[in-house]
Amino acid sequence: MSGRERAAEVALVGGAAAEVALVSARERAAEVAAGVRDPEMPMLTLADLGVLRGVEVNGGAVNGGAVNGGAVNGGAVNGGEVHGGEVHGGEVHGGEVHGGEEVVVSITPTYTGCPALATMRDDLVHRLREAGFARVEVRIVLDPPWSSDWISERGRAALREAGLSAPGPAPRRSGPIPLTLGPARSAPPCPRCGSAATRLTSEFGATACKALYRCTGCLEPFEHVKEI
Repeated sequence: MSGRERAAEVALVGGAAAEVALVSARERAAEVAAGVRDPEMPMLTLADLGVLRGVEVNGGAVNGGAVNGGAVNGGAVNGGEVHGGEVHGGEVHGGEVHGGEEVVVSITPTYTGCPALATMRDDLVHRLREAGFARVEVRIVLDPPWSSDWISERGRAALREAGLSAPGPAPRRSGPIPLTLGPARSAPPCPRCGSAATRLTSEFGATACKALYRCTGCLEPFEHVKEI
């Protein structure tokens, strides 16, 4: 084998190894990001809440590790591609480059102006840097908007275990949204005793995405995650 052929073979092997390492880093970054919890409902991870939309690792040297991951859409991990529409805004959180890889995380807030968004972003940056990724960019994806239908079954079970009522199917709308002054939803069953005898006490609970109810059976108050 000539020197040129040997050099080409070494380059080919090195390129394949780099690609494997990059995929491994993306999977590891996706697992770390998927484990970050929602600051307002800490029984849910961002993946189970459906807020985490995608995780990518771009270029540079890679610090190994192999896990299951890729891009996340509605709580499910789907191979490394961001599912969703165009990216609006976002903010780069970086610093000195140690190793060269850059992690790009896409998230969608539960509603525009969600006060927890900054904490989600900071927690993602902190956890990924702890995992060895020096450069982290968090992008905010607004299209399509988040839907409560994206909460995973595991997330719904975690809500019930914590005493919260999980949302039902989200309403399907097209065109102008009419203003109605009547009840916005049917009363959900009590997550503690299962009774259907519940009544709304406040359209807003601890956060704007939840409503406050009271069960007339067991007399316990509970929060309901709204259908959005």
